[in-house]
Amino acid sequence: MIKRVLISVSDKTGIVEMARELQNMGVEIISTGGTAKTLSDAGLKVINISDVTGFPECLDGRVKTLHPNVHAGILAMRSNEEHMKQLKELNIETIDMVIINLYPFKQTILKENIELEEAIENIDIGGPTMIRAAAKNYQDVAVIVDPSDYSSVLEELKSSKDISLKTKFKLAYKVFEHTSHYDTLIAKYLRDKIGDEIFPETLSLTFEKVQDMRYGENPHQRAVFYKEVGANVGCITSAKQLHGKELSYNNIGDANGAIEIIKEFDEPTVVAVKHANPCGVASASNIYDAYVKAYESDPVSIFGGIIAANREIDEKTAEEISKIFVEIVIAPSFTEGALNILTQKKNVRLLQLENVSAKLPEGTYDMKKVAGGLLVQNYNNELLNMDDLKCVTEKKPTQEEMESLIFAMKVVKHTKSNGIALAKGKQTIGVGPGQTNRVTACKIAIEYGGERTKGAVLASDAFFPFADCVEAAAAAGITAIIQPGGSIRDQESIDACNKYGIAMVFTGMRHFKH
Repeated sequence: MIKRVLISVSDKTGIVEMARELQNMGVEIISTGGTAKTLSDAGLKVINISDVTGFPECLDGRVKTLHPNVHAGILAMRSNEEHMKQLKELNIETIDMVIINLYPFKQTILKENIELEEAIENIDIGGPTMIRAAAKNYQDVAVIVDPSDYSSVLEELKSSKDISLKTKFKLAYKVFEHTSHYDTLIAKYLRDKIGDEIFPETLSLTFEKVQDMRYGENPHQRAVFYKEVGANVGCITSAKQLHGKELSYNNIGDANGAIEIIKEFDEPTVVAVKHANPCGVASASNIYDAYVKAYESDPVSIFGGIIAANREIDEKTAEEISKIFVEIVIAPSFTEGALNILTQKKNVRLLQLENVSAKLPEGTYDMKKVAGGLLVQNYNNELLNMDDLKCVTEKKPTQEEMESLIFAMKVVKHTKSNGIALAKGKQTIGVGPGQTNRVTACKIAIEYGGERTKGAVLASDAFFPFADCVEAAAAAGITAIIQPGGSIRDQESIDACNKYGIAMVFTGMRHFKH
């Protein structure tokens, strides 16, 4: 039976209506600070927390509920005769319901130019203590931290005059999810402030649900999409969907891959992705030409793929895109004419991502879940160091070849290993992704390139363990190669390049992507 409730909320959504319904049922209301004022101003009878504790709120409100008269009233087990005897001797009344949500720490740290002191002041102390106490004693105390639970709890009270143990247990569970999320945000904020503790001994992560997916990678798998708390600038989680049905699990994964690649380029560039691998990438002086070149890179694979652009999609470009079926088009913006054209295709998803080229901040985690564990590394924000480039062959690459080599390296960096990318100018002509040996990846890329491989350049995500890739490249008419180097058999590849008149550059930086 609910006789007394303690209410103290930062988010006051629906609290007046909730409190009024409880009071109409004869429930006594205890409250604190601003919440007490809100309820009193609404005409409700409220007992101030100081009247319960016999002690005034102090230290600018830092201390108001940390008192035995509060916590004993929450934690006393009603079935324990000794507990109830002690309450009577101490003249403490039980508290049967706690409605609390915490200081808005998340909202505070998401504000621009927030000072550390303000963030610290928004770390709640009494609130977590009370809701954890109520959740621990869930058999006797109902605890609500989520305003969306108000209506269902009221319905249950009206229908049965009490709250079931099942409901109390579920509400208690939500408390520990809530406090875990809250404390993890605080820990992450402080860890970021320290700056040098990238990988702590224990790592707590927290995410918020974006949506339930229709299914996962395959129709028999269930899935949910969560996002990290923060600005998420330039990430799929901050994209605004302008058109089309909701994104699928695979859509989100592939779109993320396209966005990662587009960040490598400053000039107008279009990236086409299929199954998380680039299948056509091109840069040009304008986005229309970039799209046409990206399409021509691999007209077969782009069908049903995902397109990302780092410039506004105009009407002329939209006309070209609309000629084929694509799953998603991602761009910083779309002209009105482009939207009119693309929205005529009901199945294409249009995503506006204003800061699509924004680099991920230092300290961003790259994570991979494995059974029973989690692999964590810092994000691969580097491509190569120009000062470390070393031409190891007799023939040196021309300036044009060098530009194409760097372009190809930007693409192969985001290709599943073993990966090979061929480029001519600033356009891919063949990509060989995700093979169990490098020469097969090379042969696939060459097959895609066809006659266009003559005069093209090749980029590899890792070193050549044998000269076989050079042999294949030479047969295809490739004139320059860029790779990390570092194999004990590097000299074999160098000798082969010298034999066929191919320039080879070592970067000293590997880009495995598993």
